Amino acid sequence: MNVLRTMLLAALPYFFGGVPGVRAQNAGPAITVDGAAGRHQISDYIYGMAEYGVDPGFQAAARLPVLRWGGDGTTRYNWQVDSSNAGFDWFFMGGDGNANPTPSGGPDALVLADQATQSQTLLTIPIIPWINSSAAWSCSFPVQVYGPQQETNPYVFPNGDTCGNSIATNGSQLLDTNIPANHIPNTPSIQAGWMQHLVGRFGKAKSGGVQFYQMDNEPYGWANTHRDVQPAQPTYDMIEALTEQYAAVVKHADPSAKVLGPSDFGWAAYVGSQAEINEHGGLWNAQWYLSKMAAYEAAHHVRLIDYFDEHYYPSGPGGDAWLLQSTRSLWDPTYIDDSWIGQWYGAIYLIPRFKAWVAQYDPGLKVGLSEYSWGDTTELVGGLVQADVLGIFGRQGLDFATMWNVPAPTDPVAFSFLLYRNYDGAGDGFGTVSVQSASADQDVVAVYAAKRSDHMLTMVLINKTLGDVVCPLKVTHPAPTAAAQMYMYSNADLTAIDAQAPVQFTHGQASLTVPAYSMSILILPE
Repeated sequence: MNVLRTMLLAALPYFFGGVPGVRAQNAGPAITVDGAAGRHQISDYIYGMAEYGVDPGFQAAARLPVLRWGGDGTTRYNWQVDSSNAGFDWFFMGGDGNANPTPSGGPDALVLADQATQSQTLLTIPIIPWINSSAAWSCSFPVQVYGPQQETNPYVFPNGDTCGNSIATNGSQLLDTNIPANHIPNTPSIQAGWMQHLVGRFGKAKSGGVQFYQMDNEPYGWANTHRDVQPAQPTYDMIEALTEQYAAVVKHADPSAKVLGPSDFGWAAYVGSQAEINEHGGLWNAQWYLSKMAAYEAAHHVRLIDYFDEHYYPSGPGGDAWLLQSTRSLWDPTYIDDSWIGQWYGAIYLIPRFKAWVAQYDPGLKVGLSEYSWGDTTELVGGLVQADVLGIFGRQGLDFATMWNVPAPTDPVAFSFLLYRNYDGAGDGFGTVSVQSASADQDVVAVYAAKRSDHMLTMVLINKTLGDVVCPLKVTHPAPTAAAQMYMYSNADLTAIDAQAPVQFTHGQASLTVPAYSMSILILPE
């Protein structure tokens, strides 16, 4: 179904039903669930987030299984001085002004906080050739040295310097002519020292220590974000070689830890330049990377990465209708993005595509998305989209995911996590074994189903339209013999997931009203 049809269906209540203030009910898609078909385990690690700004109360309530310490600000992290450089994200500022830094102080505090809420931690290991040298404030492009620039930092002036954004007033990009002034060469021995510290303090992964390590952050984009220290576009030959060096350091220090890579930024990085494709015998960057990881394991009998991991941000024209449909890019081989990707490459088909690459080039790896985002966390549409995304992750068998944009505890996106993790405030959530579910029109009402360890069958339903819809619902294997509990989040109450009237079944069938712009969970006993 295309975007136009979605918009027309959403508008139907305003053209029919007639009486102001009375919400029309439309015939919704048929929904079927088979508790015996399509069964596979749902990874707990798909419900993760970035660690920046996570409210501890929400973290505990949502039982977030993993938090990621990553992003551009970790690429040049020096554990010995507990500081990094923000790169192009913030005027190439290095340090934090701490006169007495504690080695690994920031990441250590995160690990301790995660342990307190029984979350696991993903830490980023820098593999870029240069890392920050000091906790003292510094910047790569002081105006006093490089001249006037288009923007400058209005807040911090290290040693009286005004820090620029590396773009001269005429639009040209400046080059850092003195990299060692603020940086030291990164080496495997430096990162080995950090691993020794982490294992010494927290133990190995198998004994409760740090479980996950990531091979830097979006390395194909270094020539943009970190162009002061890496002005030349990295090739995947370079990225893969660095991964071999630094992943080997992690595996030597803790063979039980799980390593993620290449953790790159999106479609352009997955594919690479035409020159790289030609050099790699027709393989895209991501495919070639996987083949090299497999070759290393064959030669050295060590698996360097455990998760083929990438980042993903959907591409398209924007707007609510597009957002609600764009989740199809994760799974639908017929969905073509309205973007340059769709124009040149057709369907993204992201998760099945990644799984197919792994099966072909490096069998046995798991698949992760350690950074993704569908945008605004404060709008109800954003919550509906995120609920859809989490359902897709479970149905498609994704192994790991950490959302980038952290919601406030009162944001709709926070409630989308709670719907799956703790809908009733008593720790009850979606099931752990995905089972077959289908909606006759996933763009109107999306449905996901799973079995819990207490033998309950759970269903998440998401109405993506502005009208209430009445859906015929059929559940088999087993057919419910008792009423189902129902909890809902909608415009009726944006502050809580509320219990609803029980849903009555007859011979496994029910007629279910799914309110406009809502996400619900049903709990059916066997």
